[in-house]
Amino acid sequence: MTGNDPETVHPLCRPVTGLRGVAARLAARLERLGVRTVQDLLFHLPLRYEDRTRHVPIGGLQPGIEALVRGRVDLAEIVQGRRRRLLCRISDGTGALTLVFFHFHPAQLKRLRQGTCVACYGEARRGLDTLEMIHPEIQLQGGSAGEITEEETLTPVYPTTEGVNQTTLRRLLAQALTLARSDLPDPLQPHLPKEFSLPGLLGALTTLHAPPAGTDVEALTGGWHPAVQRLALEELLAHHLSLRKLRVDARRRTRAPVLRGTGQLVARFLQALPFRLTTAQQRVDRQIAADMASAAPMMRLVQGDVGSGKTVVAALATLRSVESGLQAAVMAPTELLAEQHYRNFRDWLAPLGVEVAWLSGRQAARTRRMMLERIGGGDSGVVVGTHALFQEQVEFHRLGLVVVDEQHRFGVHQRLALREKGQSETAQPHQLIMTATPIPRTLAMTAYADLDVSVIDELPPGRTPVTTAAVPDVRRGEVVAAVKRACAEGRQAYWVCTLIEESDALQAQAAEETATLLTETLPQVTVGLVHGRMKPADKEAVMDAFACGRTQLLVATTVIEVGVDVPNASLMIIENPERLGLAQLHQLRGRVGRGSAASSCLLLYHPPLSEAARKRLGVLRRTSDGFEIARQDLEIRGPGELLGTRQTGAWAFRVTDLARDAAQLPRVQELADILLREAPQVAEALIHRWVGEARRYGRV
Repeated sequence: MTGNDPETVHPLCRPVTGLRGVAARLAARLERLGVRTVQDLLFHLPLRYEDRTRHVPIGGLQPGIEALVRGRVDLAEIVQGRRRRLLCRISDGTGALTLVFFHFHPAQLKRLRQGTCVACYGEARRGLDTLEMIHPEIQLQGGSAGEITEEETLTPVYPTTEGVNQTTLRRLLAQALTLARSDLPDPLQPHLPKEFSLPGLLGALTTLHAPPAGTDVEALTGGWHPAVQRLALEELLAHHLSLRKLRVDARRRTRAPVLRGTGQLVARFLQALPFRLTTAQQRVDRQIAADMASAAPMMRLVQGDVGSGKTVVAALATLRSVESGLQAAVMAPTELLAEQHYRNFRDWLAPLGVEVAWLSGRQAARTRRMMLERIGGGDSGVVVGTHALFQEQVEFHRLGLVVVDEQHRFGVHQRLALREKGQSETAQPHQLIMTATPIPRTLAMTAYADLDVSVIDELPPGRTPVTTAAVPDVRRGEVVAAVKRACAEGRQAYWVCTLIEESDALQAQAAEETATLLTETLPQVTVGLVHGRMKPADKEAVMDAFACGRTQLLVATTVIEVGVDVPNASLMIIENPERLGLAQLHQLRGRVGRGSAASSCLLLYHPPLSEAARKRLGVLRRTSDGFEIARQDLEIRGPGELLGTRQTGAWAFRVTDLARDAAQLPRVQELADILLREAPQVAEALIHRWVGEARRYGRV
């Protein structure tokens, strides 16, 4: 199935241009759907189904129901009005139905002459005199209505794109299924234990593309039908196997520098800290140190809830790289978080004689040139920055460690590019990935099978619980009064503005207007403002003023979501929290409760709330456990943002829903062990089918 000679390529792996009616133009449109080969087409699954296996008497139609009906044309006419439309009245002896066409050709009127038998499919809606169908699919026949036959199977409705309609997809899928019936490889089936009770691959695909009449449609679309579960198991298994093989291959073929260090810088750093590491931090630090002391490349994910002290652990790792004569790169997704890291690392490491460089996309050309020279010459032991770190002109002297913070914010291409900065033919840097958005265990088992996972599951002493309350915006005056009281008592507060639009300009405008209003309402309170469109120097000045206590109230956009640490801040107001996801709300709440004072988070929402928003805010009020919040977030929003695949689609699942299919994961691990031990060729075939070229991105 992998030969280059067209005669040796399996029919299902050949381009779709081999199917009847697929020329280059249609093939290009199908490629927009991710369909390049006949096999891709087979795994392009329906979104939903229409039941055309039986017709419904017009008198039995109900509003809101999609159905196939048959009848005879009583009247057809073009009606003028605010919108010109073609109306056609049909009846079948049990009732009458009006077909409405806003987009039509005058020739249609001639075809719909009185007495013509029609079959049509669409959604019934209430009309003035009868039920209506707006733009139904319609078939005409000149003889008896009984000559129009129903379908033998449910009719699939596929994801589509411009220039590719449902009729085309159904025609091509019929060809693909015919080829599959002749020769569809199903290497996994012999290895499936009988107690799994799952159909073969061909049976599953046939059921999904052409479900027999009477099939449980709710089970098919909901994903718990055995046909869907069979494909989900195979897809999960392929991704899991791919990551495990990548890890084994990396450790077998690639070496990393041994970073043992002298321990002197680490000892001096720990001695200078004003606090002791928690037991969890010490445990994770030992795991990282052991990884870096090995010639096998470290690939470790460190999960820790908001405020658990991940940055200190990362600083210890960078010091071990510097002690060993190599550089470390620390990448963060936003300017504000990267700047916070830079200040922390500079304040911690400069007294130890370690130069920390700062690199961002907004630096002046002269400053940037100087930084690039010092990085390339090896003068800077630690380099902190945003995505600017992986641009072509950035050359490291000797890169031994890559630290990626809030990894789910980066696309896989970006993380891969940074790692390859320090890669040679024989060596690659160690990788430390950090996230304050904990990944539920079920998701980590699947998505990070190539990583060792460490968890900082303990908060530093002195952290206080944060009380969370949801308040409707009609009570804004009470919230402003709470800010006034907190500031009068010597504490500080955040006021976060959000907007639905993904626009820095609109976000900034909303924050500016709120800051002006609060300044007028609270003349005795010093108000600061920070948003993503400010110059880095201006942002740093505002943040420094807040950190030092010169500013009492900080109005901000969601740029302060991560990386801001002001222990005296004890009150967080989030406007329109219904517009944010759970993970982001939890991160914002984590900006308070960092000192000894009792802290609060007020969610200032605009009623009425949707059911999903009500659920999100309810979860936030009930728990401050980041792992429980991540589990709930996974159920509500799916895995895309947690995994960082939304930006590239490289690891997007076609069938699997990780929240729905979590029960499959023990089976996946069991089968993966069996295949890698007893049938590695089957493992490779599954990876080729489901992952293909995307496997490269598992290396990041």
